[in-house]
Amino acid sequence: MAHRIFTLLETAQHELLLFSAIFLLLGGLDALCIDAVWIARRVYRRWRFYRLTPPLRAHQLPMPSNDGLLAIFVPAWGEAAVIGTMLQHCTRQWHNSGCRHRIYVGCYPNDPQSAAAVIGAARSNMHIQLVFVRHDGPTTKADCLNRLWHALLADEIAGGFKAKAIVLHDAEDAVHADELHVFNCLVLKGGAVQLPVIPVRTAHSTWISGHYCDEFSDAHGKNMVVREALGAPLPLAGVACAIDRNLMARMAMLNNGLPFDPNSLTEDYELGIRIGSVGGRTIMARVLDSDGRLVATRACFPDTLTASVRQKTRWLIGIALAGWDRIGWRGNLAQKWMLLQDRKSIFAAVVIVAAYICIFLSAILNGAQLLGAYQPAPFPASLILLLWLNLAFLLWRLGVRASFVAAIYGPKEAFISVPRSLISNIIAIMAARRACTAYVRHCLGAPLKWDKTTHHTVPEILAGRN
Repeated sequence: MAHRIFTLLETAQHELLLFSAIFLLLGGLDALCIDAVWIARRVYRRWRFYRLTPPLRAHQLPMPSNDGLLAIFVPAWGEAAVIGTMLQHCTRQWHNSGCRHRIYVGCYPNDPQSAAAVIGAARSNMHIQLVFVRHDGPTTKADCLNRLWHALLADEIAGGFKAKAIVLHDAEDAVHADELHVFNCLVLKGGAVQLPVIPVRTAHSTWISGHYCDEFSDAHGKNMVVREALGAPLPLAGVACAIDRNLMARMAMLNNGLPFDPNSLTEDYELGIRIGSVGGRTIMARVLDSDGRLVATRACFPDTLTASVRQKTRWLIGIALAGWDRIGWRGNLAQKWMLLQDRKSIFAAVVIVAAYICIFLSAILNGAQLLGAYQPAPFPASLILLLWLNLAFLLWRLGVRASFVAAIYGPKEAFISVPRSLISNIIAIMAARRACTAYVRHCLGAPLKWDKTTHHTVPEILAGRN
């Protein structure tokens, strides 16, 4: 009986091992292609443009000939713990920016605590304007942003002006002093500008909140840069991004006057893809300030497993599942390749689960072999070669990610990023399961719900070197 059980386990191990090894190899080759494009672009730009002079820093960017108001949109539902601190930080950072700006903060009638925090911050900053959504919350973030858009239109009519760009931020963001200047200089060159987002991990959550440091270092240091190099639309992060006001108006005209789709769980992602469809392009602006630090927005991300899985679930539903239905596979080959990068996460979670089950089964079979209870058959030479190739790709990917983490956070955090990849995989698996369950229910008639992340901290102290 025991021999039959071990035989079944060995059969399952071989099948899962072959399945996971093949798709891990394909994933490794795909990631290597992304890395190759990034390396080629970096080498070309260094040779072509920066052999004699370094890249321009934020204060060296040529001032645009046309100036205008930058309207900052900040949606706030249940953000009393952070919105006041965030707005006070904006006041300190931007008081000498030299850019005309106005901060529109969207609150709900049934959330007086957030509104009171906004009013308190507005006492010391005339550029802050409280805007109430006309119905109780919570609704989707996109619904709140649409209300802010209409508030801006009303101000334009009353004041006889037209804004230059719309800037998006969340209530927990710590903005950079040079942000508005960078937006003012670059936004009309393409239609939209995205600055990097730098997660700041909380002191008590090295593994959960820390894994966002690894993912965003890689995504905003490499993947978004590759998208721009290939001419594919860039998905916006929903924070630290600016959109040309006229471009925003064109997108609103295509959606019954609403630039943001209130039925979307990831309106920022879809907005970035739609910018390309109306003739705009997004610049991934990685610019240093005069001190050599990256002009970026810093924010604290979820620091508990439950909160992180909930947030990743919303991202997976909006991007990998509902996004497939809503956006399809439009665009050229480069854009389709980038859409595949966004949507493969669900299947990647399945492959990772299969690989972990293989490791577990291998441990059982090896234990049985050591005890003399069972003798597994040796792996074919082709499978062994496949495993060695996957190991090489794994080490390469971990090394590449660690290098991007080191560039922002230093060598200690880069070292931790290697074992932290296991935590990232576990969160991805749990989020994929919840996302698939919720989406199946949606397909059966249940509405998709906005599972909002709760924010507690605004990281005012800059974390990282550049």
